[in-house]
Amino acid sequence: MMISRFSSRCRRNPLPVPPPLSASPSLVTGKRHCISLSASLHVGEESTSAPIQATPSRNYNRWKPLCLYYTQGRCTKVDDPLHIEKFNHNFGSGLGLDVSDSKKLRSQELDFFLVLDLEGKVEILEFPVLLLEAKTMSVIDIFHRFVRPSKMSEQRINQYIEGKYGKFGVDRVWHDTAIHFNEVILQFEEWLGKHQLWMKNPGGPLRRAAFVTCGNWDLKTKIPDQCTVSRMTLPPYFMEWINLKDIFLNFYNRRAPGMVSMMKELRIPLQGSHHLGIDDTKNIARVLQHMLLDGALMQISARRLPGSPGKVKFLFENRV
Repeated sequence: MMISRFSSRCRRNPLPVPPPLSASPSLVTGKRHCISLSASLHVGEESTSAPIQATPSRNYNRWKPLCLYYTQGRCTKVDDPLHIEKFNHNFGSGLGLDVSDSKKLRSQELDFFLVLDLEGKVEILEFPVLLLEAKTMSVIDIFHRFVRPSKMSEQRINQYIEGKYGKFGVDRVWHDTAIHFNEVILQFEEWLGKHQLWMKNPGGPLRRAAFVTCGNWDLKTKIPDQCTVSRMTLPPYFMEWINLKDIFLNFYNRRAPGMVSMMKELRIPLQGSHHLGIDDTKNIARVLQHMLLDGALMQISARRLPGSPGKVKFLFENRV
């Protein structure tokens, strides 16, 4: 069932609980952790491997959809009790974890993870990034912008958005807030600077931080394609990333083709609307948190070759 972003209440349909899947014995041992949250959405992926070992669940307050005007910095109803009751204005809701009892957390090579999940096949339509601190696994901030295509007629844009976001009930907020990709990048770089994530100069490599994606498409293919369309040079901070599917394969010795499959394997119910970028980004972050609690080490899995940004070196022998 699709959940309407503007429905008056949140219907909850529990997903079937898969049998357990276990991590590779050589990599993790002991008690396992899992986030347990209510979910109501359309599920379009199937798991292709035996599930991971069952884990104790964690209970959170009733899930509410994020106010997407708020994520754009455009909400005018933060003092309206009915609006506050209906929509969530807490970026980290559903992502808070108690890590004090975890004995398997490893020291990471990075201080921050930038979880990214783009939406849009022709041009980028949505650019959501969640900033997660590696040590505490807490959400520091979210950057979220809807992106207006630059090479389409208004008629084509309207058809595109109705087909993509109309089913979620968020087409109105997209039209009200979407800006062009070059503006998004300028605002994103200001946001990175606010969190002191530059190694040296703004626009350059990141300081002890890396993007985490579910697959290689976002940074290998879509960002360079959009930069070409928008007549921009590919920014240096998009030169490397962590493909969470590769980490999952090498850590658990299980192959998961996508976000939904990983969540099923880890027995994490989906939350929100699948293929709404901001919801998918939060769900990918929940997978990341779970894997960190299990003792996974997050390492760069793909890097563009110096002087040849069109060529990418994949750093894992076993990869999805």
